[in-house]
Amino acid sequence: MRALRWHGRGDLRLDEVPEPSDPGPGEALVAVTYAGICGTDLHEHTHGPNLIRTEPHPLTGLRPPVTLGHEFSGRVVALGSPVPGIEPGTRVAVDPCLRCGTCRWCRHGEYHICAKGGSVGLASPGAFAPLVTVPAYGLVPVPDGVSDQLAALAEPLAVGLHAVRRAGVQPGDNVLLLGAGPIGIAVLMALELAGAAGIYVSEPAPERAKRAAEIGATEVFDPAVTDVRREVFLRTGRIGPDVVVEATGRPELAELAVSTVRRGGRAVLAGISGGAASLPLKQIVPFERTVLGTLGYNFDIPRVLDLVAAARFDPSPLLTGVYPLSRGLDAFHDLGSGSHLKILLDPEEH
Repeated sequence: MRALRWHGRGDLRLDEVPEPSDPGPGEALVAVTYAGICGTDLHEHTHGPNLIRTEPHPLTGLRPPVTLGHEFSGRVVALGSPVPGIEPGTRVAVDPCLRCGTCRWCRHGEYHICAKGGSVGLASPGAFAPLVTVPAYGLVPVPDGVSDQLAALAEPLAVGLHAVRRAGVQPGDNVLLLGAGPIGIAVLMALELAGAAGIYVSEPAPERAKRAAEIGATEVFDPAVTDVRREVFLRTGRIGPDVVVEATGRPELAELAVSTVRRGGRAVLAGISGGAASLPLKQIVPFERTVLGTLGYNFDIPRVLDLVAAARFDPSPLLTGVYPLSRGLDAFHDLGSGSHLKILLDPEEH
């Protein structure tokens, strides 16, 4: 079968690889219906390795090349051992977090920050292929009425939902969101769901800014021409936002998040990068500002699917393109150009 694999920085190849063997105990073989290209995948391609390990991964033993793809929907082909409520043919999304199951964090339900953790598509072969083997614990049944395409968007929406849950956003809060890329838009949707009163967005790209406004941002600012900190301060009664969510991974925006949030507020860092931010203590301690990191999701994918099924969460604004797997390299190029939010790959051979 064909698989889109990461061989190194700037080196993606559509390779011929063997089909997966029958799943072992605790594993499932899934036929991929749609798989989304994540910003993480794009960053591995352009700036990696970041999360991909060049030495054997401690959980899986995998080293490059690796088939990318951790945002996906599919149908179960085979199970290595019985799984309650799931059988061959079941439509599923997949929580791709790999976990050891024995460390302090796994034992306390924080599997997403497992000490040895990784992800399908980064530490094990992923879904940019017709078939993928995953741990059975990651299977999430897709409710009736949720399409395969929308189910493939559950993972990025779960990142946004988890970030807003971590932020402790309350009805009536004012929030500044830095960045309206895929994760930023997912955060925006979750902020609306949480009842935020004012959702202010800083985004320089015109198309992304327009989409944020259409989805429901209270106001969108272009940071290239506007002092966003000042404008949001004025619009919140000279208090400042209760929460600032940084969704780009740019170090200077992490610093802006801390200096912009109100006294006693929460700066939530959702973007990942290899950069180093300077966070002066005088901007944190005297004002009792809280700085939080947020990573991925923790049992949030089932929540998202239930919300989509109940018409409380609409992922469709995220989706801006569907490409066949054979055009995966084009899809990466187009996503990197900034002309798309989320592209799904169709493996064609399912």
